[in-house]
Amino acid sequence: MPASIITLTTDFGTRDPWVGIMKGVILGICPGAELVDLSHDIAPQDVLEGALCLEAAARFFPAGTVHLAVVDPGVGSSRRGLAIQAGGQSFIGPDNGLLSLAVDQAGGPVEAVELTSPAYRRAPLSRTFHGRDLFAPAAAHLAAGVPLGRFGSSVNDPVTLFLPAARRVEGCVLGEVIGVDRFGNLVTSVTEADLAGFEGEPGALVVEIAGVAVGAPMAAYADAPPGFPGAIVGSTGRLEVFVREGSARSLLGCGRGAPVLVKRVRGEA
Repeated sequence: MPASIITLTTDFGTRDPWVGIMKGVILGICPGAELVDLSHDIAPQDVLEGALCLEAAARFFPAGTVHLAVVDPGVGSSRRGLAIQAGGQSFIGPDNGLLSLAVDQAGGPVEAVELTSPAYRRAPLSRTFHGRDLFAPAAAHLAAGVPLGRFGSSVNDPVTLFLPAARRVEGCVLGEVIGVDRFGNLVTSVTEADLAGFEGEPGALVVEIAGVAVGAPMAAYADAPPGFPGAIVGSTGRLEVFVREGSARSLLGCGRGAPVLVKRVRGEA
């Protein structure tokens, strides 16, 4: 059976009609589609934030889902539009790395094509709204069962985002902040697997961010006193620094790129 679930991720917000227009285009082509909004509050033109959002969500959808993502500072330029299939799911969006983290996570064979066929786009193609004219029609036709190969020629070199990986140096794990969520939590490149590397070593685990110690990773946000920072492994499997009932970004003055260090310290709790 053709897929009917289409997710949408954009930086369009909800004040303007752009998201609704894209949904209208989709439903005009594939009336049975079930549309799921992942987020339309991605920071404007922030491709990495959009990529992290899509990566966090895509794996929880069933096989056959089509993920439509538009965070596109290069709209109207020579950047390509892509349709990619990986891990039983499909991904539609601009070729700027937005899709790459979710595609890598999906695993398995990857097939990618450039969206060039005039049969699966609106005409004329707007210079400023490819979400409406290029990506929404492609997602709808793909969900309606059109084979991937009909959309255009194969692509072997999609743009890929490379997240800074944490690294082990002299008994410490060094990473950095890669994102900030709506609550002001600082999401880092340190993963649960990185922390597992400390198992069996003596001393208490201590997390530092931008030189400020926030203690050992906690089991729950509620374990920190109100207004104080703490660390926790979040739902995406990455270490986060938070402030209970507050914002770590505001309290610590940190954002993307801030250094993170995890180490064992003897005699500290």
